[in-house]
Amino acid sequence: MKKIILGVAFLGLVGVSCSSDDDNSNTITTPDSSFTVTIENIAPIQAFLKSGVFNTPAGDSSPGPATPGKKYEFTIDAGRSQHLSFVTMLAATNDAFFGPGNDGIALYDDNGDPISGDVTDQVYLWDAGTEVNEEPAVGPNTVTNQSGPNTGVVENGNVLLMSNVTNGEAFNFPEVNEIINVTVNHIEGTQFLISIEDLADATLSTSLGDRVAPLSPGVYVVHGGENPLFTEGEPDLGQGIENIAEDGDVTNLGTYTAENTGVTYPASPGVWVVHNDGTKPLFTEGAVDYGNGVEAIAEDGNTALLGANLLSLEGVSEGAIFNTPVGNSSPGPILPGSSYSFTFEAQVGDHLSFVNMLAATNDVFFGTTDAGITLFNSNGDAVSGDVTSSIYLWDAGTEANEEPAIGPNTVTNQLDSDTGVAENNAVMLLSNVNDGYTYPAVNSVLKVTITAN
Repeated sequence: MKKIILGVAFLGLVGVSCSSDDDNSNTITTPDSSFTVTIENIAPIQAFLKSGVFNTPAGDSSPGPATPGKKYEFTIDAGRSQHLSFVTMLAATNDAFFGPGNDGIALYDDNGDPISGDVTDQVYLWDAGTEVNEEPAVGPNTVTNQSGPNTGVVENGNVLLMSNVTNGEAFNFPEVNEIINVTVNHIEGTQFLISIEDLADATLSTSLGDRVAPLSPGVYVVHGGENPLFTEGEPDLGQGIENIAEDGDVTNLGTYTAENTGVTYPASPGVWVVHNDGTKPLFTEGAVDYGNGVEAIAEDGNTALLGANLLSLEGVSEGAIFNTPVGNSSPGPILPGSSYSFTFEAQVGDHLSFVNMLAATNDVFFGTTDAGITLFNSNGDAVSGDVTSSIYLWDAGTEANEEPAIGPNTVTNQLDSDTGVAENNAVMLLSNVNDGYTYPAVNSVLKVTITAN
């Protein structure tokens, strides 16, 4: 008969091993091979979740500036953890632009509810620090007077609040809310209508009299964390803000943001098991979730329940939680560039299975097939090498899917664990789920290797 021996390690990680006890002794059968598995996150880091260009004032049929009384409008999708940032030139200047501060504009309140209303108080007038300032609408290199784009004296300064600028010609600019009005209106779900209006009486009082203060076409981004377009007190990043701030040209920044827009996918902690041939300890394709803890991983990246149930899993001879990225001292997800690693022993005939969450989703997880990966070939030799092609994305069938990184119950946006519309569907390959959303290929996020030691 077999006797299961349980060992509990740091942070409650559970290890299980099998021994033969046919003679009622405590002799442990020596495994044939030791293996090390590395799960590396190779996903690209995307600076922006959503992005776009606004260049045609509402009611107009072609791109152009928003002159006093006109406005730009655009619709965005954003989750609870995202903010809005944008850049639009104060035309008639050398390199002045409007935009939010370092944090961007929060689109949900502290309770997680979508906002609607005037957010102009979160918008500032900035100096790009790329061209020496002249009197607006009067200087020869201001945008309305220059002979061509990108003229004027190069400054090589920093992005600063216009109120803190000391270089170039001093000018008494109006308050931001005397030129521009920015509103956010929640439409439904995760959709918002953004309006950037040049006020009807937006003027600049110059030495040659009052001049209008139009807004140029601009670029917007939806992002997590701090404003990724610029940093106050540091030089322009060279991605295209200079072109907008000096000439109202969105080409460079629009191209850059489009090329760097998408979901950055972390991968959560997970559980691995070594098990007998013919067993399916973690899930069965086409059947509903066992209820042993895979759901908690697939929905929340929570390994506690499955880790506690390792003893009861079919055919399992060894297993544990993996939750601490290589080189880290504490548990957490693996972001792009980081990895998990674990080592185990196995005998001929054993298989390896593991599950961990594709974070930013509702209930999508990485895993082997339900029968696991064969650890020895037909000759009894231990396998080694890249096994990413044997890893799949699965839908746990336990929670309704929403747009990754955007939906209110995706793991990065939910207000609490185990939220979302419950399902009782079968575990399916994600490629067979037609939910209308786009997901990455496994080999664009993970690289999984097995090394026989």
